[in-house]
Amino acid sequence: MTENFRYIPNTPEQQEAILKEMNRKSVSELFSDVPEELKLKRPLNIPEAMSELELEKHMKELASKNANTDEYICFLGAGAYDHYIPSVIRHMLMRGEFYTAYTPYQPEISQGTLQAIFEYQTMICELTGMDVANASMYDGASAAAEAVLLACGHKRKNKVLTASNIHPEYTDVIRTYTKYHGISVEQVAYSNGVIDLSDLEKKIDTETAAFVVQNPNFFGAIENLDEISRIVKNSGALFIVIADPISLAILKPPSEYGADVVVGEGQSLGNSLSFGGPYLGFFAATNDLLRKMPGRIVGQTTDVHGNRGFVLTMQTREQHIRREKATSNICTNQALNALAATIYLTLMGKKGLKEVASLCVKKAHYAYRKLIETGKFVPAYSAPFFKEFAVKLNSVNSGKSSGNGGLFTLKELNKKLLKEKIIGGYELGRNFPDMDDAWLIAITEKRTRDEIDKLVELSNMEG
Repeated sequence: MTENFRYIPNTPEQQEAILKEMNRKSVSELFSDVPEELKLKRPLNIPEAMSELELEKHMKELASKNANTDEYICFLGAGAYDHYIPSVIRHMLMRGEFYTAYTPYQPEISQGTLQAIFEYQTMICELTGMDVANASMYDGASAAAEAVLLACGHKRKNKVLTASNIHPEYTDVIRTYTKYHGISVEQVAYSNGVIDLSDLEKKIDTETAAFVVQNPNFFGAIENLDEISRIVKNSGALFIVIADPISLAILKPPSEYGADVVVGEGQSLGNSLSFGGPYLGFFAATNDLLRKMPGRIVGQTTDVHGNRGFVLTMQTREQHIRREKATSNICTNQALNALAATIYLTLMGKKGLKEVASLCVKKAHYAYRKLIETGKFVPAYSAPFFKEFAVKLNSVNSGKSSGNGGLFTLKELNKKLLKEKIIGGYELGRNFPDMDDAWLIAITEKRTRDEIDKLVELSNMEG
């Protein structure tokens, strides 16, 4: 008699018939190669079977334990942002022809999907000012790592410099990607929140394949891309810029600073926070690097009848199965997330996107000014910023206790805010020891004056 594994979608009778055909007495025999010490000796810790109504209620109870942006005011950014998402995006994404589509290898039956990706690539090029863009990057971090591999392959060099104030998770992913490629990754120091140009000049040399900088950087500060580009170009290295796509509506595109590759996280373009994913990375480059780009590239062409059409181009199908010889390990597709970004950019247009970016700047500077005026915080740096900024606890209050229950640590402050249904800022000391007691606050166009004032008021209250 076979074990009754209720989570396997076969009846006991079907399982018995299959085992008989395979000349096996039990399901366990199918896993005889697995060492006994690695096998689970108890039932799985899952609830008993439920009806549909019971299951729906149970899942809602679990979901209610999460702090979500429908019920909480969010001032947390650090790479994922609570921007407004027009309702039409969800309606469009749920259409069957989009929702069920995958990698469009057969153009004769995939014209809609291919055109959507082509339009996405076009808009990314318009945002970044670059020549070509692809699709299918998993997220901003993997896009940055792919850019590093591209640079090393193109330059035939194994040294890369990264700014030490890029997103720490991007740094981790870059190191993971490069570890077994024999590529050394060295960081360039920052000063006053932005790259220390003298340290960059000291560390970059003719053996450097690329320098990676983020603008605005992880602290929200805007880098001096003109000077950075001059130093990088003089060394002969590739210039890789990690960009916030919303910021590109009002900041000069990286192409005007001589960027060779521009990557970033596209979550803010119509994709929800979703507790961390799925997201999409965007990747744009110069024409010189076209044939070395990872992911999918859709081109526009004409068919035998002269009609407009779209195809995957500049890469062979075998590219995705060549293992260590492949240009990239990206072999899946983030087309649904890219479609959300395409719809978002189409709805916003140049004027709407610029308005979103301008609101972010104005509201962020209002919040910054108000927090400093409380006297509880001081600026973490004096560099200009876009929608995110860092403030430090005033040393008079930081790390001390008071008899009246005053709040003097960011951890305590964030806990207090959470009780008031406010998701506070990111504690930079978690990743940057010299930024201990520094609070990274993100302000998007969704934040109202009342919400910002409430954050300031609660941050300034004792106990």
